Amino acid sequence: MIPAQAPAQPAPLDLSSCDSEPIRTPGSIQPHGFLLTLSNEARVLQASANLARWVGIDAGAAIGGALADVVGSAAAQRLDAEVSSSKLGNRPLYIDTVTSANGKHFDVLGHLWDGLVILEFEPVERAGPPDFRHLYALLGDFLLKIDQTQTVESVAGHAAHQVRMVTGFGRVMVYQFDRDGHGHVMAESKEDGYHSYLGQRFPASDIPVQARELYALSRIRLIQDANYLPAPLVPSANPVTGQRNDLSFAALRSVSPVHLQYMRNMGTMASMSVSLMVKGQLWGLISCHNEAPCPLPFEKRSACEQLGQVLALCIESREDASDLQFRLEVRRMMVAMLGNLTKGADIIENMGSVFPELLRFARAGGVAIVADERVLTYGDTPDAEAIGSLVSWLELQGHGGEVFHTDQLSSLYPDGDAMRRNASGLLAMSISRVHKHYLLWFRPEVVHTIEWAGNPHMKETEQLSGTAQQLSPRTSFATWREVIHGVSLPWHAAEIELTGEFRSALLGIALERAEQMAELAEELGRANKELEAFSYSVSHDLRAPLRHIVGFSDLLLESSGSEDTTMRQRFLTNIKESARLAGKLVDDLLSFSQMGRAALRPVEVDMSKLVASCIDKLSLDTAGRNIEWILSPLPRIKADPNFLHLAVLNLLSNAVKFTGQRDPATIRVWSEQNEQDTVFHIADNGAGFNMDYVHKLFGVFQRLHRMEDFQGTGIGLANVRRIVERHGGRTWAESVQGQGATFSFSIPRALAL
Repeated sequence: MIPAQAPAQPAPLDLSSCDSEPIRTPGSIQPHGFLLTLSNEARVLQASANLARWVGIDAGAAIGGALADVVGSAAAQRLDAEVSSSKLGNRPLYIDTVTSANGKHFDVLGHLWDGLVILEFEPVERAGPPDFRHLYALLGDFLLKIDQTQTVESVAGHAAHQVRMVTGFGRVMVYQFDRDGHGHVMAESKEDGYHSYLGQRFPASDIPVQARELYALSRIRLIQDANYLPAPLVPSANPVTGQRNDLSFAALRSVSPVHLQYMRNMGTMASMSVSLMVKGQLWGLISCHNEAPCPLPFEKRSACEQLGQVLALCIESREDASDLQFRLEVRRMMVAMLGNLTKGADIIENMGSVFPELLRFARAGGVAIVADERVLTYGDTPDAEAIGSLVSWLELQGHGGEVFHTDQLSSLYPDGDAMRRNASGLLAMSISRVHKHYLLWFRPEVVHTIEWAGNPHMKETEQLSGTAQQLSPRTSFATWREVIHGVSLPWHAAEIELTGEFRSALLGIALERAEQMAELAEELGRANKELEAFSYSVSHDLRAPLRHIVGFSDLLLESSGSEDTTMRQRFLTNIKESARLAGKLVDDLLSFSQMGRAALRPVEVDMSKLVASCIDKLSLDTAGRNIEWILSPLPRIKADPNFLHLAVLNLLSNAVKFTGQRDPATIRVWSEQNEQDTVFHIADNGAGFNMDYVHKLFGVFQRLHRMEDFQGTGIGLANVRRIVERHGGRTWAESVQGQGATFSFSIPRALAL
C-alpha cells in the first residue's frame, strides 16, 4: 500500500506568470515514487527528499554512495546490467521490477538526460514484471470497433471508452485544439454522477504555450493526487550542469501548483493526459479525470499511450482522406475555370463568365473582380465603393503580392463592421503584377453560440473589478454560453493553397497572352514590311513588264502597215517575255502568300533523294552547262517534303543561275549535325554578293544584283526563309563577292510543331 499523506495547504496563486513558470525544471517530483540520478559510474548524485519514506535511507546520506547502498545489492545488480547495456535513451524506458532491501517492490523507469542517468522508482504490489498481454487485447478490441467509414468523433468515442475501462477513471474526454488553441470536447466516456463536458470548449489559457510544448515532447502525464506535497531533489542542482534538473521526460515530474489548484477547483483529484500527435503537431489530448486519488501502474499507462498513438493515426488517415477528396474537387473546379479563361483575349472579361464556378470554388457567398476603377460583382457582396476601399486597404497593407485570407475581417479592417453581414470572411488575391486588379471572395457572418466549460473571461473580470489582487484559476466550470459575431466559416487550408496556385496560373495566362500579343505585333510588323514590298513590287516590278507589253503593243500597231517582219517579230518576242515575267512574278507572289497559311505535314524525308530530285528538275536550266556537282551523303530528317523540296529547289536554282559565267561551275551540297539541329549547306563558285547587304538577302523582293545581269523576282530566298522558319529552323549565308556564296539552313532534330 502507498502510505497516505495529509492534504496540501496551497498558498495563494498568481496566474500572471504562468507562461514563464519553470514547469520543466520544477526541482521536485510527485511523492508516489522516488527518483535517483546516477553518474556514468553508477554513483548516486541526487535523490528525491522522500527517499527515506520508501527505502528507509535519508536522501543526503545516499549522495555519493553506490546504488546498492540505496536499493540493495540484488536490485542494484539487475539495474546495473540494464543501465550498462546502453539501451537507455532520452525517452523513459521500463527497465525492470526490483525488490529493495526493505522488501518493497518497484517498477523502475530510466532515461538519459543532461549528462545523468535518471532512475524513477514507482511502488507496486507485485514482485515480478508487469503483464503486458492485456495491451494487445486492448488494441485489438479497439481496432475491431473501428472501420474506415467512421468519423473522427466516433473513433474518438471508442477510444475514450477503452481508456476509461483500462484506467478506472470516472471521466475520459477526447478534445481537439482549434487554431486559437481552445480545446473542443468531441468525445466523452463517463460514469454516472460525473458532469459532462461533451461539445463544450476549454479556453486556450487553461494550457499555456510552454505546457503545450511539453505535451508534444512527453506524450503522457499522470497526477495521482492533486493534494500531493512535492518531494524536492537533493541537492537541488544537477551536478553536471550546475542548473536545476530538466525533468521534461520524467514520469514523476512535479507539476505546476496553478494546475493543481485548477484540478481541485474542477473537483478532480487525479488526472492523466495522453497527447495526440498528428503530423508532428499537438492535435489534441485524451484527458482523464477522477474525483478521488487514483494510482495507475506503468503497464496501464503504456496501454493508454499506445491506444493514443493508434487513435492519432486513425485521425491522421481520416483527415488525409478528407483533405485529399476536398483538394481533388477544388482542383477539378480550378482546372475547368482555367480552361474557360483561356478562350477569350480579355481575362478580366472572361472571369465574369465563370462567376458561378468562382463561387463554388471558394464556397463563398459573393465574388468580385476589381480592374483598376471597374468593379464586377456576383452574389451577395458589399457595394462597389466599399469593395474599392477594401482593395485600397489591401494595397496599403502590402497584401498585393500574396493570397490574403481572414474569417474575421472586422477585427483587421477598420471599416469591416459595416460589411460584416456579407463579408465577415475575405479571401483576396492580386491578379496582376502591374495593374490594380484583384479577385475577392466574400463569406457571410455566421452567428453562433459556443458553450464554454466555465466563463473564460472570469479571470479578467475579477482583476478589473478589483475583487482579487492576483489572478487565480477559475472556480466555476459550469456551462457558460457566448454568442460569436463577425466571424464567417473558416477558409480551408486547401482553398488557400489552391487559390495561390490559381493566382499563379492566372498570372501565367496573362504572361502568355502578353507574349502572344508581342509575337502578333512582331508578325504584324513582318506582314507590314512584306505588304510594303508587295506594294512596291506591284507598283514597280509588276508595272515594268506591263509597260513593256503596252509599249511594244503600241509599236506593233504603228508598224501594222510596214513590211519589216523582223522588227515586228522582235516586238512580239518582247511582249511575250514581258508577259512571262509578269506571270512569274504573280506566281511567286501567290506561292509566298500560301507559304504562311498552309499546314505542315512532316514525315521522314531522305534528303539525298530530295536533292537528287531537285537537280533532275533543273536539267533544262543546266543543259549544255559544265557543272560539277559535289554531293555528300545526307541524313534522313523529319520535315514537310513538299515545302522542303521547294526551299532546296530555290537554293539550287540560285546556285545554277549565279554560276552562269563559270566554266566549270562547282556546286557542293553537304550537311552536319549537333544535338539540336541538322544543318545543310549549298555552296557555289559563282558571282557571290556584297556581305554589307546580307541583311536584305532573304527579304521579299530584295535583289542584290541588277535584273539585266541575273533574272529573278526576289521572292525565292524569302520563300526559303519562311519554309525553314515554319519548321523552327533558321537561314543564313556567307560570301566573298566574285568568288561564290554558301547558303545554309537548319532543321531541328526534334521538330516542334
